[in-house]
Amino acid sequence: MPPHALKRSTLLVMCACVLVAQSMVAAINLLIPQLSSSSLHPSHTEVLWTVDAYVIVFASLLIPAGAFGDRYGRKGALLTGLALFAAGAATSALAPDPAVLVAGRGLSGAGAALITPSTLSILMRLAGLERRAQAMASWTLSLGLGGMLGNLGGGLVGQFLSWRALFGVMVPLAALLALAVALTTPRTERAPGNHPDPLGTLLLTAALVALLFGIIEGPAYGWGSPRILGVFAAGAALLTAFTLHALRSRTPLFDPRVFKSARLRATSLGMATGFFGLFSLFYVNSQYLQDVKGYGPATTGVAITPLIVGMALVPRLAARWASRPRPVIGGGLALIGLGLLGASTADAGTSYPAYACWLLVISAGTGLSMPALTLGVVTALPAGQAGLGSGLGTSAREVGAALGIAVTGTVLAAHPDFAHGIGPALRTVAVLVLAATAVVVAGYGKRAKTRTIASGEERALSRSGRS
Repeated sequence: MPPHALKRSTLLVMCACVLVAQSMVAAINLLIPQLSSSSLHPSHTEVLWTVDAYVIVFASLLIPAGAFGDRYGRKGALLTGLALFAAGAATSALAPDPAVLVAGRGLSGAGAALITPSTLSILMRLAGLERRAQAMASWTLSLGLGGMLGNLGGGLVGQFLSWRALFGVMVPLAALLALAVALTTPRTERAPGNHPDPLGTLLLTAALVALLFGIIEGPAYGWGSPRILGVFAAGAALLTAFTLHALRSRTPLFDPRVFKSARLRATSLGMATGFFGLFSLFYVNSQYLQDVKGYGPATTGVAITPLIVGMALVPRLAARWASRPRPVIGGGLALIGLGLLGASTADAGTSYPAYACWLLVISAGTGLSMPALTLGVVTALPAGQAGLGSGLGTSAREVGAALGIAVTGTVLAAHPDFAHGIGPALRTVAVLVLAATAVVVAGYGKRAKTRTIASGEERALSRSGRS
C-alpha cells in the first residue's frame, strides 16, 4: 500500500476510534456520586479503582501494544483492541459487584491500549509527507475531543440515566467502529525486523504499573508513606532491569538508547507537560463548576466545551508551521501555562464568560503544540516502528495526565476546602508547566545530526537540528 493512500474515510474512522478510547478516561469522573450510591455499594477504594483501573492498564500497555501492532499487523491489532474494549464495556455494564466492574474497566483499558497506537501508526504509514502534519493534527484533535466528550457524556448520563448506560452504549459503538475499520482501512506493511520480547514487555509493563500506581495513590497514602516509596522503588528497579535487558538483548522491545536524542527527550517531556496541565484543569473543572458555581452535571459537561474551539481550529494553522516545531511547541505549552494562571483567579464571583476565556487560551495552546509533539515522537523512530513511537508518546501523555491529577489533588488536600485550594493548585501546576516548557524549548534548541528514516520506498526526514 503506497504511503499516499490515506483516504478521508480512513482518517475519520481512525480519529473516531481514538476519540472513543480517550473519552472513557474522563467520562467516569462525573459519575462517581451516582456510582457511590448505587446498588453495588462500592467502598471508597473500590470507587477509586473503578476510575483508575482503565488508566493504569491503558497507559501501562501502550508501548507493548504499539510494538505488537508493528509486528503482527496494525489493522488486526486495532480490531482486537475494539473487541477487548467492547468486552470490557459489556462486563462493566452488567457487573454484579464492584470487583467485576473494576475488571471490566481494566479489560477496556487493555483494548484502548491497542486502539490508540494502532490508529496513529496506520495514519503514519498511509499519509505521505505532505499530508502527515495534517493527519497528526486531526488525530490530536480527536484525542482532545475525546476528553471533552467524555466529560459531556458523563455529565449527561449522570443527570438523566444510570451509570450502566455509559458502558452499555459503548458495546454497539465499538461494534460499529470495528465494521467501519474492516470496510475502510487497508492493511499496512508489517515490520519483520521487530521480534517479540516477552521478558522486556513484562519488565516494562510492571515498571509502568508501579509508577502509575504510585502517582495515582500518592495523594491518598501520602508521598512519603512506606507503601508509596516502596512502589516507586519497585518501579525504578523494574525499569533498571528492563534497561539492562534491552541493552543486552538482540531483539529488545525497543532500544533505550533512543533517548540519547535531546530532541526525543524534549518531545516526550513536552507531551507529558501538555497533558499534565490539561488534566489538572479537568480534575478541578467539574468540582469548580458544580460545587462553587452550582451547575448541574449536564451543564458542567457543556461548560467545558470552549476547550474544543482551540483544539478544533488551531491545529489547522499549526500544520502550516510543521517545519518550525520549536516556536510552535514552546508557544503552545506557554499558552497552557498562562491559561492555567488565569484560571487560578476564578472564584464564586467569576462570571462564566471570563472563566471560558481562560479555557480558550488553554485550548489554543493545546491545539498549537500537540500535533507537532505527536509528529516529533513518532518520527523519532524508524517508520516500521510507528506503533511503538505512538505508544511511547501516548505513554508520556498518560503519565503526565496522572501526575497533573496527583499534584492538583495533593495541593487541594492541603487547604480547608476546594474553594480555597483551587487557586493555589492551578498556580502550582501553571508554574511547573512553564518551567517544563523552558526545558522543552532548550532541548529543541540543541543541534543534532539529521536522521533519515527509511521504510521500503519511503524516506522521511526528521530534521532534529531544525528550530
